[in-house]
Amino acid sequence: MNVLLLGSGGREHAIAWKLSQSSMLRSLHIAPGNGGMESLGTVADLNVMDFAAVERYVRRQKIGLMIVGAEAPLVAGIADYFEASTKTNILVVGPKKAGAMLEGSKEFAKAFMQRHNIPTARYVSFDHSQLNEAIAALDTFQPPYVIKADGLAAGKGVIITKSKAEATKTLRDMLSGLAFQEAGKKVVIEEFLSGRELSMFAVTDGSSYHLLPSAKDYKQIGEGDTGANTGGMGAISPVPFLTEEFQEKALNQVIIPTIKGLSKDGIPFSGVLFFGLIRVGSDPYVIEYNCRLGDPETEVILPRIKSDLLHLFESLCSGLLSEYDLVTDERAAATVILASDGYPDSYEKGKEIKGLNDVGGIDGHVFHAGTKQSRKKLYTNGGRVLALTGRGADVEEAVKNSYRLAEKVGFEGAYCRKDIGADVLDLA
Repeated sequence: MNVLLLGSGGREHAIAWKLSQSSMLRSLHIAPGNGGMESLGTVADLNVMDFAAVERYVRRQKIGLMIVGAEAPLVAGIADYFEASTKTNILVVGPKKAGAMLEGSKEFAKAFMQRHNIPTARYVSFDHSQLNEAIAALDTFQPPYVIKADGLAAGKGVIITKSKAEATKTLRDMLSGLAFQEAGKKVVIEEFLSGRELSMFAVTDGSSYHLLPSAKDYKQIGEGDTGANTGGMGAISPVPFLTEEFQEKALNQVIIPTIKGLSKDGIPFSGVLFFGLIRVGSDPYVIEYNCRLGDPETEVILPRIKSDLLHLFESLCSGLLSEYDLVTDERAAATVILASDGYPDSYEKGKEIKGLNDVGGIDGHVFHAGTKQSRKKLYTNGGRVLALTGRGADVEEAVKNSYRLAEKVGFEGAYCRKDIGADVLDLA
């Protein structure tokens, strides 16, 4: 099978790495890819938001299956575009626009959960014409205040502050378009929930589903979960505090009701459902949905899947998901993100990456996120540059191997959090 993977980050490198091991794979094409993916397939310089250009490439390369890694093309309707196309007949891993709105609009997702009795925090929403009403609504919530941009903001659109003055400024910045542009011109204000966060993933065709390994990611830039939100600074899998009892609650109160709710609302979904959960006491609450694999969670989830990933995706698209046998590796994985100095704000690109040839003997993988290749050398090309994934018998050993990789690999101004996994190791 000829496969096209759309995306350019660490998530897509991990997907490409896993797909390359499939006995079903004839050729792998990655667009636009990054500096670390060239050894895994053909890297094509495509704008993934230009659906007509993607379609021409699909026809030219005789692509049979397309995997959409990132959220923006899904929310823009790439799956709908290809279903309507008379020029191609291709399987697409990723939901249509209606299903992708679970991620594309926080207000849509909250209303969906409310409609289907799925546990989530109390909320109100406002658009750019309702600034005064939004500010007044702060008085109906106890601090800390949780303010979310309604649209896509690259994982950075959530602001939590204990100060009403700061919350007011955040509302002004978002609703004016100063912060997050169009994505922030509608906001959701919601009740702050205190608990431990984790991520669960279900591959579903709208009726059948398979749970992928669980993960916990670390969003904030600083140790101890301080500072600005990022696209993710690290992750671990499995999650030590995900007990059988909690997983059953998550299944029965969140995951199955979500899949049934989509069906009840007449919303088709074929792809990966991401559940950002928080454990409050012993109960699960939904913080957010995503309509695709998470990043950097993918970099710890896929190394723990023994089964053929392409076979899983082909089964998903051909109506045979219920017959697929998903086998998980009991060994743990952890990833530490090596980021550019200044991220998630302004940062420089073009720093030479060194040490990639010195990681032999360390149990793990190096996934490229923001890199580019020039004259056989690798350079930084983004805020999150590398995902250093360690493996081990348990989370503690996996984390140690991640930091061993971080000691070997680097570039000028490289930054990583030093406490990935530290909060849960006390529980292990």
